[in-house]
Amino acid sequence: MSKDSEHNDNNNSSNSSHSKAEKREDVRSIAAEENNAEDKVEGDTEVQSDSDTTENLEDEDFSEDISEEDKETIKKVANDDNFSQAKSYASILVEQVMDARETFERSLGSLFTSAFTAGLEIGISFFMILSAFALLSGVLPSHYAIVLASLLYPIGFIIVVIGQSLLFTEQTSLLSLPVLNKIEPLHKLLRLWGIVIAGNVVGGCLFAALMIGLGLNMQLFSVSDIDAYAEHILGFRWWVIFGSAILAGWMMGVTAWLVTSARDTLSRIVLVTLITGSIGFLGLHHSIVGNIEIFSALLYGNTVSLARYLLFLTVILVGNTVGGVVFVAVLKNRTFLFDIAKVKEETATDKADEENNINSRINTRRPY
Repeated sequence: MSKDSEHNDNNNSSNSSHSKAEKREDVRSIAAEENNAEDKVEGDTEVQSDSDTTENLEDEDFSEDISEEDKETIKKVANDDNFSQAKSYASILVEQVMDARETFERSLGSLFTSAFTAGLEIGISFFMILSAFALLSGVLPSHYAIVLASLLYPIGFIIVVIGQSLLFTEQTSLLSLPVLNKIEPLHKLLRLWGIVIAGNVVGGCLFAALMIGLGLNMQLFSVSDIDAYAEHILGFRWWVIFGSAILAGWMMGVTAWLVTSARDTLSRIVLVTLITGSIGFLGLHHSIVGNIEIFSALLYGNTVSLARYLLFLTVILVGNTVGGVVFVAVLKNRTFLFDIAKVKEETATDKADEENNINSRINTRRPY
């Protein structure tokens, strides 16, 4: 072999070795950059999320009494970045609090109009139920006809919930969350509840006056059907109606929670159908639908007086409020606070372990 060939081979070997060294160096650089990127992502986890709600979570969304440490902890717990799994508990609650805060910031006219619309829309449920009851009562005993007709109960609720109108029983627990977390004052909540109730009741009464009267003239049902259904609602002692209203308020609060947990419209429709259908099937007392049912009997029937109507409306409004606030808002909010305390404790433990590991490595490197 000639010297020139040997020289070229040496050069090629040297270049190859140099190229491999450069590649190894590049791999090390890329690995270092990836480690730095991962460290940066870990440091910014609380402000990055696939959920629009938690992504927009800002300091002003918290009460002034909450410390910076608690704010960061809540952001960390609320982070929900895995769309292949169900939303986290904290993510649902934070989203509900922020939605409630947006409702607090709406104008009075907007609130009343939305609530008034919900009162009209929810009346569709009763219109369908009463028509089905009149049809079925001719071929079935009255009790079975009412139960089967009540399966149409979810129709108005689907329209209201998916259409995002303000329905009192759905908003009862949601609107109380900012107050429970000391973000909004109690008097604003009471004012907001008053506006929503007024809009729902006025809208429901208008629907009863117009649409139930229309149904009578269309011979879809009769006055006796209206009276029979009203007695089905009123035929209990007041404390039984109150207990039934608490359970209905509880179930409506659960509906709001489940709707927030769902990621798509179809899932929300299914959830609303299942929960509100159960309310109708069990004959539980819902204040806004019940208002339409009894007010229709007051206008067109022969068995309901004004005093009886007002007493009934008061009892079920209080019952629905207790069910929504106590059994949904308070309990779920307390669970969230327990989760926050647990995360804070785990974070403190992790920091202590990390410091111990750093000190241990430093001590092992010191010369003796």
